[in-house]
Parts: sequence; C-alpha cells; structure tokens
Amino acid sequence: MTYSKLPFLILILTLFFTGCNNDDDFSINNQPDPIELSPNVEVYNSNLVENSYVFAIENGGTKSYLLNKAGFKVYEWELDTRLGNDLEILPDGRLIGMFKVDDPIFTFGGGGGIVKILNIDGTVDWEYEYASENYIAHHDVELLPNGNVMFLVWERIPMNEAIATGVDTDHDIFTETLIEVNPTSNQIVWEWHSFDHIIQDQFPALPNFGNLTNNPNLININYNIIDNGDIMHANGIDHDPLNNVIYISVNYYSEVWVIDHSTTTAQAATSEGGNYNKGGNLLYRFGNPETYNNVGERLFYNNHFANILENNVPGNGNVLIYMNGSHIEQSTVYEFEMPSALELTPNVNNEPTVVWSFTDDDLFYGRISGAVRLQNGNTLICEGDFGFWEVSPLGEIAWKYSGDDGTSFWRCYNYNLDDSAITDLGL
Repeated sequence: MTYSKLPFLILILTLFFTGCNNDDDFSINNQPDPIELSPNVEVYNSNLVENSYVFAIENGGTKSYLLNKAGFKVYEWELDTRLGNDLEILPDGRLIGMFKVDDPIFTFGGGGGIVKILNIDGTVDWEYEYASENYIAHHDVELLPNGNVMFLVWERIPMNEAIATGVDTDHDIFTETLIEVNPTSNQIVWEWHSFDHIIQDQFPALPNFGNLTNNPNLININYNIIDNGDIMHANGIDHDPLNNVIYISVNYYSEVWVIDHSTTTAQAATSEGGNYNKGGNLLYRFGNPETYNNVGERLFYNNHFANILENNVPGNGNVLIYMNGSHIEQSTVYEFEMPSALELTPNVNNEPTVVWSFTDDDLFYGRISGAVRLQNGNTLICEGDFGFWEVSPLGEIAWKYSGDDGTSFWRCYNYNLDDSAITDLGL
C-alpha cells in the first residue's frame, strides 16, 4: 500500500514545482529572487524600502546623479562649473543650481556667485551672476511658484559701520541677505537684509541697544562674532507657499528663522507691513532659544536644510531638519509640527513640537547633510561624509548607501519613478 501512493505523490510534487515557475518567479523556498545590489549598498530591506530615485549631489563637485535603490547610477550630469552647493531637478527635467564664479573676491564654505538653470542636454537656459567685493550668492537657491528665483547672499558690512551700529568686532562682518530675481527681466524684485533687524545689549550709547529677551523678533548681532566675519552662515532656504513665508537654516546661530515674503522690499527693511505686520523682522525662530535669552530646550547644535513637508507625503505642513550634533558628534533628524500662529512671546517656550526624530550611533557629520520625506512615510537622510540612509517611521533602517572613498554629499532629493522630472529624462 505504501508503494501504491508513490505515483500520486510524484504528481503532487510535479504540480507544485511547475507552479513555482509561473510569472511570480518564486524560488523553491517561496522567496523572490534577490536583486543585484551595488557594493555601495550596505543595507537593503525589500519589505521597507521605497522604490524611488535618489538625486545625489556631490559637495562642491562637478557631477550629480540619480541612484536607484539597488545602488546603481541610472542618470548622470557632468557640469562645466563647480557647484556651490545646491542643485535640483525641476519638474520639466531642467536643473537649477548654485555655481561658483572664478576668482571670487571673498568666499566661505558653500560660496557660489552664479545661479544657473540648465536644459536637459546641459546647455545654459538662464544664468545670473551675483558677486562683487561686497556680496556673493551662496549655498541655496529656490524656484518660487511665481517663476522668480530666490537665493542666499553674504553681504559685507564694513568694520567701521558695524562698530557704529553696536557690533563688537575688529573686522568686517558678513551677514545674510535674500535676493529674488525675475529671470525674464533679470531684475531684482524683492530683497531682505538681516542687518536691518538686529539688536545688541553691550553698548547702551550705540544704536540697536535693547533687551534681547523682550525683543525675540530681532537678531542678536553679537551672538557669534568670529575671526573670519562669517557670523551667521545660513545654508538653506525653503518657501512655504501656503503661508508665503520663508524658512532660513542659520547654521552658526543653530536655529531656523522664519520671515514674511508678502512684504515689499521697503517693508522688509522695517518692522511693519506684510501679511503679519512685522515687516522683515523674524516672525518665528526655533532650535536655539539661547540666541535671544529665552526659555525652552536648545535642540540644535549646527543645522542644515529646514524643509517643509508638502501635501504628497506624510506630515504635510511639518518641517524636517538635519541637526548636525557637533556638541556630541551624533546627528539627529527632527520633524516638527509648526504652531498654528507663527509668533514669538518673551519668557515663553516658543519651540515647536517634535513629532518624530531619528538618530543612530553611526549617524554623524558636522557639516552639510539633510533629510527629505518619502511618499511611503520613510525618511531619506544624507549624511554628508558617508552617503544615504532610508529609515522607516519606526526607525528601522530600510536602506543604506555608502559613497565612494573621498566623496562627500551636499544633499539628497527624492524623485518618484513617475515624476515628470524623471519621465522627461527618458529613463
């Protein structure tokens, strides 16, 4: 009787293994065949990773590329000019970026001087040079919904002028400015100067003297006087179209400033006007209440890339930022829920609510870096001297990519496979 069942068992086994060779392409242990991974990929969790592209921007380099999650380059751009630093793919496949001028009269890390929009074939569609002995464009650039281009600028304040306005310095200083240009006319249509909104508490007989705590909307100009004069070193801007405000990541103040973009240029130089009637004063700030002697926990010790989560990803309206963590040599990515009213009150904890964060013993770089949110809820992190992490909302590591030796990355952006920015590249 035992032998009589053998043909039936053979038939069952034959049907089973035949079924395993169908279009589902299962191996004998019912697991999908493994994909080929680049040696650069250190972690790949197929159950967690999002199938999208990473736009890798080499820091100050002449090339950027799209990576798939297998770790291979699927598209690469060779640039004629070194970056200084930001580069993004626009929805039509063109690039917008900050590039370095030849022989700048002054510069610091992240200096640029030229903003360019490049066509898909690499030719220049538009460029705008903003560099002289007294100012230079740097770090970040943003294409606004109105078609204008906004970028960060270092502005020289001569030593004598700085001293006369209450700055404790023996050299020129360089403060932050925002410039908005109409690329059709090449005219500056809006500007904001941080030096118009300063306060100091050291010299009662000089201008701008006041109590820091009672004036949270003003910038303590003496917070960080350093030898080379680069006292603020902003490194990122992001525009919130819903509220028409601009977030500025200010690295050497270890905080984020929020200013009103609805003002005129004349109003932006004052403390009145605009949708919030604060002129160009800070509407809101967070990350380091020590800068204005306020209560609340300091979370930032150097920071990069405050960016607003848009409505196509989880966390819509929240702000994501990479906190470099120079004080403990460990970086943290924070997600904040912004208060419903962007306002500052003296002697009150004005800090936003942390709704998510991620850190790891192996996550640290004291410069550059950033993070963006993916459609599936994961967060893509650029650790500047290493490469990229993708982590789940629960903090599980879905993917890790290590750059080649000697390569550092300014930032990363995420693009879905069906984004128009990608489909126009013909991938």
